[in-house]
Order: sequence, then structure tokens, then C-alpha cells
Amino acid sequence: MEIVCKQSDLNNAIQLVIKAVASRPTHPILGNILVAADQGTNKISLTGFDLNLGIQTSFDASVTKSGAITIPSKLLLEIVNKLPIDSPISLSVEDSSDNIFLKSDRGTFNLKGIPSDDYPNLPFVQNGTCLDIDPSSLLKSVKSTIFSSSNDDSKQLLTGVNFKFKRGFLESAATDGHRLAVVLSDNQKTIDGINEINEESLSVTIPTRSLREIEKLLTLKLTDKSIKLFYDKGQLVLISSNQIITTRTLEGDYPNYSQLIPDSFTKNLKFETKPLIESLERIAVLADQQSSVVKIKVEDNNLAFITADAQEIGNAKESLPVDFKGDEFEIAFNVRYLLEGLKVISSQYILLKCNLPTTPAVVVPEDNLSSFTYLVMPVQVRT
Repeated sequence: MEIVCKQSDLNNAIQLVIKAVASRPTHPILGNILVAADQGTNKISLTGFDLNLGIQTSFDASVTKSGAITIPSKLLLEIVNKLPIDSPISLSVEDSSDNIFLKSDRGTFNLKGIPSDDYPNLPFVQNGTCLDIDPSSLLKSVKSTIFSSSNDDSKQLLTGVNFKFKRGFLESAATDGHRLAVVLSDNQKTIDGINEINEESLSVTIPTRSLREIEKLLTLKLTDKSIKLFYDKGQLVLISSNQIITTRTLEGDYPNYSQLIPDSFTKNLKFETKPLIESLERIAVLADQQSSVVKIKVEDNNLAFITADAQEIGNAKESLPVDFKGDEFEIAFNVRYLLEGLKVISSQYILLKCNLPTTPAVVVPEDNLSSFTYLVMPVQVRT
């Protein structure tokens, strides 16, 4: 194999695929990146695959001899990252050995690789469901839910985000047992080929770790009209023009989260979003010192008080304008949970809907009440 490429192209590709390389590989080759060169297309592809998450990307280069080799990922990243940006890099592999010669204007590196024959193939879905996805809709769904997924590995299904692909729209949801984020996005449709979605819809739960890499791909592909999604038997593949991400899905029936959202509310508090976030962030300085609890109290129809009390440290109190009709009311929340939900809302105003200080509360954007719903459990505070 003989190639010449830009340092920036190779470095960016390594940075992307290394996220799918196993940190503690069960086999040495899984700690490597697969580098393949095609003389016919003058393209180089890099692949990382830990048997659960796989990422492949390709870029243009000068290829004088086709071939493939796997190279230790961390070593390759550290070398290429430190080479001059404006210096071309040549990479060659001897036919009779696994020696890799990496050259730049500054010098030569000789690395020992592992033959590509034993590198596992990325899964490819040949049967099942094929969808044409709008990148912006899917990105919105990911950004607005991923923070609500659980970090507790014992709650396996909750460590991902559930996606329901239906005709004309996409519904995504994530919960960790303390809060729930649900998003509806449109501009999603099936494409001709394989099997079309039936009326029951396609439901898949994607691990949060994989979604963070999918989020990066979608951010880069916002100018694309669509990317392709393939799903079959616990395996999901996303394909764009020059990148592939493959991931196993979390198996099992995701909880019926819709039944958790109350049908009606007796109290509706309307806040301006930005001032509420800023006030909560200031109050959180005290709240985070101990219990992370903030209280929201409404004593009249125009003013709400946000407070935190950290015993033996101090307390904090701020007032905010609020649009509210009803009797005096107080409710408490984990400030981090509340802030994370508010920060994905772009609406100028939000509605905080409550019934009792001990029952689930819901935050929704005022300008599009059906697109995003954030349910958060209040904290019971002894008075």
C-alpha cells in the first residue's frame, strides 16, 4: 500500500473513528484502526470497530498502490496529531511484512501493524427497514433527549434513547426514572426499497454512547438533504456520503412513557426562558453545595421566588416575573434536572405545569406545545 494525503484529512479521520476503538480490547487488533486505500477511486478509508459501535470515514488522497493494514490507534493519533498541518504525509506498507512507514517533511516513523485479514467486518443490514432521514430532524431529536438517559448500566434500556419512526414524523424519548424528555419531529419518510414501515411504526433504542457519535455525524451533515438508515435484528446502520456508523441497539420493550405524563394540570406558570435559566444558574451555586434542590414559590400572580438553602453554608433567593393565576404555591426540583431541560428549549417563554408539589411537573415551550415535553419529578422537601 502506498498513499500520500494531507495531514489535516488524516488527522480528522483518526479523531473521528478512534471513538469506536475499544479502550480495553479483548484482542489486539480491536485496539487498531483499519486503514484501507483504493487506487481506483483515490480514496482512503479509516475504520474503528469495538464490536458494538463502528465508525468508518473516507477522504480523497493520492493512492499509487491499493492495500489495507491495521495500525495501533493511539500511537497513530499521537504521531499524526503532532505533525505539521501544511506537510503532506506518505504512508506505505511492505508487501512481505507488516512494517508501516509514515513519512513527512520532518522525518520518518516505522510502525508495526497487524494484517487486516482478521479485522472484523462492519455489520451491514441486507434485509429489514430502510429509511431516508432528514439530518436536522434527527439531530433535534438527539439533542433534545440524550441528556435525560440514564448513566446506570443496571438500567440497560434506559441508557439509550428510544426512537419511533412513523410515517411523516419521528418521536424520540429518554428517561432515567427521575425525568423524561419527549420530542416530536417531522420531515421523516420511508424510501423505496427493502421493507416500508408499517402502521405499527419502527421502534429502536440506541445506546447513548453511540448517539454521541451519531450527533457529531449529523452536525457535519446538516447541509445534506438526507442520510440513510438501515435497521434489522438489533443492528442499526447510518450512511452518509463518506461516513458510516453502525451500532447495536438495546433490546427489549422501552417503557410506556406516555402514561407517565398527566392529562391535565391545575397550575400553569409562564416564565421567560432566558431569565429563568440565568436565575437558576446563579441559585445553583448554593444548591450544588449540598442537596442540589431549588424551590420555586409563587405568592402572587406576578412574582415567583427561587431559593436554595445550604445548611451551615448559606442561602440564596431571587425573584422573577411570572404569569400565574391561582393560590400560593411552592414546588422544589433538582436544579440540574430542571436546567438541562430548559436549555434545549429555544422558545422565548416556557410553561411550567404542575398539580401538587409531590406529583410530576411538565415543562413545555409556549410557542410549540406539542414538539417538546419535559417531565421532571419534584423533590419532596421537609418544611
